Amino acid sequence: MIVKTSSGRVSGIRVENVHAFLGVPFAAPPFGQHRFRPPAPPEPWEGVRPAVEHGPAAPQRPAPDIGLFAPDVFRYGADCLNLDVHTPDPGAAGLPVLVWFHGGAFSIGANSAAWQRGHRFARDGVVCVAVNYRLGFEGFLALDDVPANLGVLDWLAALRWVRANIAAFGGNPADVTIAGQSAGGAAVATLMTMPDAAGLFRRAIVMSGSATLVTSLAEAKAQAKELAATLGVRPVREDFAALPPERLLAVQPAPMTGQLGSLGESVAIKPVVDGQVVPGVPLEAIAAGIGGHLRLLAGNTSQEADVFVRRMVEGIDQGTAREAAEALGFSSDPELPPAELVARAVTHRLFIRETRLLLRARSAAIAPTYAYEFRWESPLESPAGGGRVGAVHNLDLPFAFDVLDAPGVARTAGHRAPQALAHEMHGAWVRFVRDGDPGWPAGVKRILR
Repeated sequence: MIVKTSSGRVSGIRVENVHAFLGVPFAAPPFGQHRFRPPAPPEPWEGVRPAVEHGPAAPQRPAPDIGLFAPDVFRYGADCLNLDVHTPDPGAAGLPVLVWFHGGAFSIGANSAAWQRGHRFARDGVVCVAVNYRLGFEGFLALDDVPANLGVLDWLAALRWVRANIAAFGGNPADVTIAGQSAGGAAVATLMTMPDAAGLFRRAIVMSGSATLVTSLAEAKAQAKELAATLGVRPVREDFAALPPERLLAVQPAPMTGQLGSLGESVAIKPVVDGQVVPGVPLEAIAAGIGGHLRLLAGNTSQEADVFVRRMVEGIDQGTAREAAEALGFSSDPELPPAELVARAVTHRLFIRETRLLLRARSAAIAPTYAYEFRWESPLESPAGGGRVGAVHNLDLPFAFDVLDAPGVARTAGHRAPQALAHEMHGAWVRFVRDGDPGWPAGVKRILR
């Protein structure tokens, strides 16, 4: 099957009786003359471009395989501003569209992640588009003479590509839902409040995300100046564009800093409130009614960080655990073991609280807001320590995408992960993308377990 896009024709492949077009460029490679610049249109090509393999991810340091989740290894390269399209039928018309933004603390990840592939959405009548975007310093560094939110501008470029091209893949450009998980969920919450994104989508799904995961322009500028001093260069495009990506990756902080006071403290690199592309803190804008016309589905897992924190604080005594929990704003529970108490407090502070703040900010929204919590607990013991995996961060992804047969699911969820729950969750997401209603009343939290 061959589809004509605004830059040229592409040929795809069949995946489980749906059509996949992989690695389709939505912007020019952000290197060479385009490095540390806003995304530029891709160069047109002659003939038919094969779109049969996932495109390169943005430059990143590989995440260690801790024995949980999918054993993804992402190939990165210059042509990283690409997207994957899964469609039931390119010859169709008016199909609902889901645009997916991956997570990874704005530092790692890719649209090719095994638990986030869109072929089962296409099987169920949805055109699914998964986006790669610039990460880390390449995407969010606030140099003196460069826009501060290049990664955010990539999100906008991808959405504009969808508006211009998705009809050729059978989709309806006026019926777009954006969705993301973790940092991708924060991206969605941010896009909901951005004037430049107005009209590019009509619904949003925020999974384990946040509407506060931004930094101020002053803080971002200070970070850039400190980085420049470390590298012995000026905080300007000319100097940074002369550095190989690997040099920046070598000094880039880890995706999670280990600071547990707030999600913003724990994520070192994030979008910048620059007063233009990102006008303000998304949570404040949402509370003021911005994006209130958009239907929203938002939630989290019930034990997002528990297994990781238990490993970090193993051996902590009851008194210290109680003090840590109270400092995080979590009521002490004398029945919980000390490490479990701190783990619950961190999950509440970094994830559950963020979802509640978002839902509360939407209280006066015109459009409905739907809430959920994923509570199914994996019975496996974590090979990385910390005890039982439980309802950990990321575990809901293969359920939402209905890919319990994907690599890594069995070692995280076991061989008996409930397919009925995947049908329920995936079906709710499909209904929301198609109809704007996941199947339960607005304002009532749906428990998925």
